[in-house]
Amino acid sequence: MSQAAPPTGSVDQICDADLTSLNTLRLPARAHRLARPTTLDALSQVLAERNPAEPLFVIGEGSNLVIRSDLPGLTLSLAIDGMAQVKEDDTHVWVAAGAGVHWDDLVDWTVEQGWQGLENLSLIPGTAGAAPFQNIGAYGVELSQVLEQVTVMDVVTAQVDHFAGHECEFSYRDSRFKSRDRGRYIITGIELRLNKTPQCNVSYGPLKARFGHLSQADISPAAVREHVIAVRQSKLPDPAVLANAGSFFKNPVVTKEQGDALKVRFADLVAYAQADGVKLAAGWLIEQAGWKGKRLGPVGMHSEQALVLVNHGAATSADVVALAEAVRADVQATFGVSLEQEPVLLP
Repeated sequence: MSQAAPPTGSVDQICDADLTSLNTLRLPARAHRLARPTTLDALSQVLAERNPAEPLFVIGEGSNLVIRSDLPGLTLSLAIDGMAQVKEDDTHVWVAAGAGVHWDDLVDWTVEQGWQGLENLSLIPGTAGAAPFQNIGAYGVELSQVLEQVTVMDVVTAQVDHFAGHECEFSYRDSRFKSRDRGRYIITGIELRLNKTPQCNVSYGPLKARFGHLSQADISPAAVREHVIAVRQSKLPDPAVLANAGSFFKNPVVTKEQGDALKVRFADLVAYAQADGVKLAAGWLIEQAGWKGKRLGPVGMHSEQALVLVNHGAATSADVVALAEAVRADVQATFGVSLEQEPVLLP
């Protein structure tokens, strides 16, 4: 992976740092100490100088966070940059990216090269390092389908290690880094395997409607990316314009029996068969429970996409938590279905 920084790297460190611009819900919070290492060497140095007893938090661009209060100890926001092709064969290319790379810049670059695999994941906010943490996904594709390996640094030993995709224990919006190994490793980079010959996945509704009549040979990654961006922009608010953390709840999976029972009660239920049951559309459940476009003080569920919790201005984490609890309670009461929050709570 190409690096513009010198071998030893650099670290920007700020005491009592304002985190408002580092969380897309724009909740007021401060970090006791914020460090932005640019290389593995710089990250290792920061960890070596850290008191092991002090709390440690890692954030990317804060697009999947609810920061509930000021963060004590050390907060890391990796600035490890660089994107590069690392190898290829007759059918695939492998590309690497530093954890600090803006995710959509990586998608845009790979699509420009004509490589296929990331186009459905266009315009997802956040960094490349955050992508495997929760196995990002959209429009019928998940990162786990194209991820070759993840590079990590052990928080205690500063040892660098690599996990192949199958070792990351990916599931729906989850990974070992978010669950059982949370806090043990810092993701410093990723490697992806992409197709040279496009095999675009257009099975998802809006994509099928646009491309379903075409042969695979006539569907380009660039065209899919363009349509995904248009669809996202028509439904989802830009965090730079209206503060939000994207989809606030996971799509719940219920048993087939529960799904069938709900279908009897609600004929237009939006549901998808899964190997382990039935996946329900959380946005549809929230909308039917009356929360689409509804506000609770300075926060509310978006008027175009009920799954997105938005900050209309001057909201606190308490406002966000209160709204989330109210939405969950109404969905539970209406459908007997529990909603699980997607954004990570800090601290």
